[in-house]
Amino acid sequence: MDSAATTRCCSALALATVWLGLLAVVSAQVPTPPSPPVAKSRSGKILPLSPFPSRTHFTLALNNQLTAPPAYREGYGYFPIEGDRIVAYELTHGVQQWIASARPKWAPAIGGDLLFISQDDSVTALRTTDGSTAWTIPFPEKLTAAPVWERGRLFVLTASDVRALRPEDGTLVWRQAVSGTRAAPAIDAQRVYLSLDDGRVLALRLDTGVQIWERRLGGPPSEILSTDDRLFVGSTDNFLYCLETRDGSIAWRWRTGADVVSKPVADLDHVYFVSLDNVIRSLNRRNGVQQWKKPLPFRPAWPPLKAADTVVVAGISGSLRAFLLKDGAAAGEMVIDPASEIAAPLHAFTSTVALGPMIIVVTRSIAEGASIVAVSKAIEPTIAPITPLPGIIPITIPKQ
Repeated sequence: MDSAATTRCCSALALATVWLGLLAVVSAQVPTPPSPPVAKSRSGKILPLSPFPSRTHFTLALNNQLTAPPAYREGYGYFPIEGDRIVAYELTHGVQQWIASARPKWAPAIGGDLLFISQDDSVTALRTTDGSTAWTIPFPEKLTAAPVWERGRLFVLTASDVRALRPEDGTLVWRQAVSGTRAAPAIDAQRVYLSLDDGRVLALRLDTGVQIWERRLGGPPSEILSTDDRLFVGSTDNFLYCLETRDGSIAWRWRTGADVVSKPVADLDHVYFVSLDNVIRSLNRRNGVQQWKKPLPFRPAWPPLKAADTVVVAGISGSLRAFLLKDGAAAGEMVIDPASEIAAPLHAFTSTVALGPMIIVVTRSIAEGASIVAVSKAIEPTIAPITPLPGIIPITIPKQ
């Protein structure tokens, strides 16, 4: 290699070294994105996460009352309002997506890119992208409960039968004569479960609608929670029942002081439910042994909601109360404006702008109609004490 080439090579190497040094300096000065904050005790142990105390992300005035419960899918909500309309919102930032003509009698169902509206005598599918109508199917008799989309089928209940429809076009897949249904069906991989006014729970085949078994309870059952091998359902005879999915046999039951009228929630080990004796309870899923119970200062009006490491309960007015899943310890509350009432079941979803779940609370007042409130865990960073900077030499300025 000649001397000129050697010189060029050395210059390039020196320049590369300078650039690498500059990059190292810049990288050292760019702060690493902070990890999500977690609550810790003084000993450094990570504490359970509760959504309370909360901060409000936004409040949206619908300027109308709700006419049916809303439907949710993760960060999107669909709210039936006065004037035979339904309005769709993106819920992370509270942005309206569309508004369409509809008159749902129950909470809509959501499946794929369609929103299913059950009215008195018809079912309509709206496109979730823009609210346009995909199809409408008339029914000769009134519908009796909210529709359910699950396992690629839409399930509709009328006064005399249960129907499974193709959600793409509303085509009938099967129809089974069943009367007296009183709640939305529960669905698993093989069966459809129905609550009937005469106190029975029915199991139908998912693919054909043929009845598999029936179980009579001590009173009319409420909405059913279906898990892989068991059903959990409350009844007006003051019991929560656990039924085996294979044959409907009673695995266990737990007596309360009043009716169990809303759907329970569960995790891997426990089932949580409220009853009209104003108590929330946690039971072992396998054997029904009570883990804890807590009195409520209000009558629970909605199903409990699992949020982070808590279960949240609400009535019509007052406050939302959170209890730790582990032991039922109080985990904070969210106070509702005394001039407002809670108008719908609570909803929680994961959001990029929230610590823990974002919780949607729908309230109503006589003067202002319904409002959507989005809250999540308040972030309260610890204020670091101010200390002198290293290497600073104090000086005294003489008085003039």
